[in-house]
Amino acid sequence: MNTLYTYFFLFAGSFLAAAISGAAGFGGALLLLPLLSKTIGTTMAVPILTIAQLIGNLLRVFFGFKQIKWKPVYMFIIGAVPMSVLGAFSFVKVPKEIITRGIGFAIIIFVALKYFKVLKFEPSDRTLLIGGAVTGLISVLVGSAGPIGAALFLSLNLSPVSYIASEAVTAVAMHISKTVIYQRYLGIGLYVLGIGLFMGIAMIAGTWAGKKVIDKMPKEKFVKFVGILLTLIGLQMMIWG
Repeated sequence: MNTLYTYFFLFAGSFLAAAISGAAGFGGALLLLPLLSKTIGTTMAVPILTIAQLIGNLLRVFFGFKQIKWKPVYMFIIGAVPMSVLGAFSFVKVPKEIITRGIGFAIIIFVALKYFKVLKFEPSDRTLLIGGAVTGLISVLVGSAGPIGAALFLSLNLSPVSYIASEAVTAVAMHISKTVIYQRYLGIGLYVLGIGLFMGIAMIAGTWAGKKVIDKMPKEKFVKFVGILLTLIGLQMMIWG
């Protein structure tokens, strides 16, 4: 019965987080981390979230493949993948209490950057390279560095489909790199892979359904609500670990 409840909460949480992320533009992965930490444990929370996000991003790549802008994608990946691997090694070895507090701190920083509109970049190869490295490292700790990657690719003034698919390619590269390290050093097996796939399906459904319902709500107020919620979650994780 406990297992049944766990799967129910993971499905509902994944569905809701994906719907919120679709409306607010950020926050889905960050909202899921506390739920995963409590139900599965901090050690497996980020690897599971990585697998779940991999599914969603592969779908985005598939739908927009013909409009991918490969040069900025390559520059971003050159910086992101090595730092994702380095960060994954660090994640494996750092005490999990420190990881939990670090996740809480990163959540608050993300909200602050989003609120004060700091995440703005001038497009260049150097910016993409450095931004990719920062994104890759932070994504290991928090499970996602979506606001940074999104801001970088938005600065390129791509069409909506091109932006979504191009950014998704970089996310797939980072998630695959991290999953390889997690498999090697954390020994994630079929159980963890199964949960990640299960949550990925729920997130796809949540993104589709959330767009239909939440788009009718005042977006500015909704983004503020999500920001407050994320800040409270971040504080809770920093204080209690």
